[in-house]
Amino acid sequence: MVNYSEVKRTHTCGQLRSEDIGTEVRLNGWVNSYRNLGGLFFIDLRDRYGLTQVVINPESFDSEMLAEANRARHEFVVAIVGRVQARPDGTVNDKMDTGHIEVNATAFYILSESKTPPFEIEEETNASEKLRFEYRYLDLRRKPLQDRIRFRHEATLCVRNSLTKLGFYEIETPLLIRSTPEGARDYVVPSRVQPGKFYALPQSPQLFKQILMCSGFDKYFQIARCLRDEDLRSDRQPEHTQIDLEMSFATPPDVWAVAEQVMADLFKTMLDVDLVTPFPRVEYSEAIRRWGSDKPDLRFGMELVDLSDIVSDCDFKVFADNVQSGGVVKGIVLEGGGKLSRKQIDLLTDVAKANGAGGLAYILRAEAGDKSPILKFIGETVKDKLCDASGAKQGDALFIISDKREKTEHILGQLRLHLGREHNLIDQSKWVFLWVTNFPMFEYSEDSDTLQAAHNIVSHPMEEDVTLLYEGEKSDLPLSDPDHPYRRARAQQYDLVLNGWEMASGGQRINRRDLQEKVLEILGMDQKRADAMFGFLLRALEYGAPPHVGVAAGLDRIIALMTGTESIRDVIAFPKTTNALSLMDGSPTYIDETQLKELGLSLNQEKEA
Repeated sequence: MVNYSEVKRTHTCGQLRSEDIGTEVRLNGWVNSYRNLGGLFFIDLRDRYGLTQVVINPESFDSEMLAEANRARHEFVVAIVGRVQARPDGTVNDKMDTGHIEVNATAFYILSESKTPPFEIEEETNASEKLRFEYRYLDLRRKPLQDRIRFRHEATLCVRNSLTKLGFYEIETPLLIRSTPEGARDYVVPSRVQPGKFYALPQSPQLFKQILMCSGFDKYFQIARCLRDEDLRSDRQPEHTQIDLEMSFATPPDVWAVAEQVMADLFKTMLDVDLVTPFPRVEYSEAIRRWGSDKPDLRFGMELVDLSDIVSDCDFKVFADNVQSGGVVKGIVLEGGGKLSRKQIDLLTDVAKANGAGGLAYILRAEAGDKSPILKFIGETVKDKLCDASGAKQGDALFIISDKREKTEHILGQLRLHLGREHNLIDQSKWVFLWVTNFPMFEYSEDSDTLQAAHNIVSHPMEEDVTLLYEGEKSDLPLSDPDHPYRRARAQQYDLVLNGWEMASGGQRINRRDLQEKVLEILGMDQKRADAMFGFLLRALEYGAPPHVGVAAGLDRIIALMTGTESIRDVIAFPKTTNALSLMDGSPTYIDETQLKELGLSLNQEKEA
């Protein structure tokens, strides 16, 4: 057995260059490939730094070591001792950093053997995600994943340096806290020393960073782990990472400036991209009105156009009656869409229906003349007015939705994104940031006839809307009415959007107990429950809480976008599946009866076989 200290690497597999020719070296790594050409034996040795070609000459090599070298297979861990030499003429590989040299081996040692991997360790693989997650330690050897993990490390370091220069302290907050409702279900942890009681894992550091503001730390940040038991998708994981920060004696523009500086530093350092600051800002209501989304992708146009006035008195009852009852008729224009086939129109109709539409009206401005299934109902005059108002020119297509305002704008917003992708309207080279501000304070749930916090229960209402919180209790209007005072209240809440993704969310916080209790009351939480859930924060607000404001950015989403992948699973070392399973270690799993007894727990269902 080899003494590893004698063969420990002197260089990495991506380090050697022409200036190292003649140097005696020791390399350690994984066998990436091997080629026995009869006269010579070649091994490509790999580590996270790169590849180095190793050549073994059987005529001059120790016979026992040659046997070892011939036994080596993919993913064996080996040690090479040899001398750096120039590659022969005609064999230089300019695509490799080490492509001008090779190592002429004088000794070879197997440090660890490998079973045949279930998939090849190469840049592109056809292996299923399930298989890659099960053998994640092998998947992580692939260069694309290693590059993303390296990128994530360097980007996180950049964020830390940027915020430190701006005077922020990095302060850790607890991972074992009390359970508080924050929009998703908590993961809970039973206490052994306090039988029957539970901790929760934090969905975010929100309440603790507010406590830090009350404690006098006026500039806090944390690369924070957040855990939420919610339905998963490509941009969600049960555990994710936030760039979390909070400031005292500040207002939203102060936080926007900090976030913009961090983003500018990050994109310049990592991608050599110069971002133009300040980022544009639009109010939530304007974003919904223009793009049908509170996270619009602004890399292409196609804004929504309100056509309600034109059709309010037309003979087409579907449009006119909807407008008369308070609904809207809006449309979007696809330039060059006049040539769409019937099959393509049917597919677009399916997209609209999947998002809640009863159907999709359209006008195709084809060369042979305008075509529309509603033309016989609206007539030429109204049709021309619709085209003029929307800007639909010869060769374009106008798509129209008629329904309640919120529903209409949502459907068209989703249709807009679909058309942008399908017709290659999105400039993939652009990085377009946008602040969406002044969100509604509350959202109405038709299912339960109750209000929920639109973003965060601690968001401060717009100063001019504070009175609406007190007028609401006296209102005769039902909560279902958009004119109810509660539903007209706006919050000093904002999102940072990048290329159609919500990158960050934040707001001005409530710093008065009475106002915070009022918000909780509107959300259906009485005094007793408010004290039970949030008593520690409410008490802190009684002891001189400064005005404070903050934001939390999704690090996983930022890294995914910057590295060109749509799934945050590609930038997390050990992600979960969409069923919140860790296939590599088999969690979650059952614990044994002894552990259950120690925790004072019993299961009310049979374990699966």
